[in-house]
Amino acid sequence: MLKKTTLKFLAPAALLFAAIAAADTPFKPVIDVHHTMEWITYPAAEVIWDSAGQIIDKDGEHDLAPTTAEGWENVARNAAILAESGNLLMLPGRAAGDDWVAYSAQMVAAASKALDAAEARDANALFDAGGEVYQACVACHEKYWVKLEDRIN
Repeated sequence: MLKKTTLKFLAPAALLFAAIAAADTPFKPVIDVHHTMEWITYPAAEVIWDSAGQIIDKDGEHDLAPTTAEGWENVARNAAILAESGNLLMLPGRAAGDDWVAYSAQMVAAASKALDAAEARDANALFDAGGEVYQACVACHEKYWVKLEDRIN
């Protein structure tokens, strides 16, 4: 059995080798950031937002939380997709700077909380995580949103 002291030296070495291997891993993005957002990030976030909180209308209050195992699994799946889309946004060639990476990391963290909430079937935690996802999105969009007319010109 390895001693804790040995593990203290092996763990950082393993992380270093993993980082070196990852740096040499070839990747080729197939879609641009706009399509990553439109086809992956936004639809996944919508599932989280549409599954948390309540709506009050003329017919009363309606809870948006999933009521079936399949519903919770759908939220969990989309939370994982959203978290991984944040990682996609941090890839070299997509990241627009340190603050872009920070916003993306914030989204990964918030989406991970949504995943944990969905796995625990905790509607309140899902609502809170959905709010954190929204805050991460808004913060990034305030700086990086490209208006349609700017994309056309």
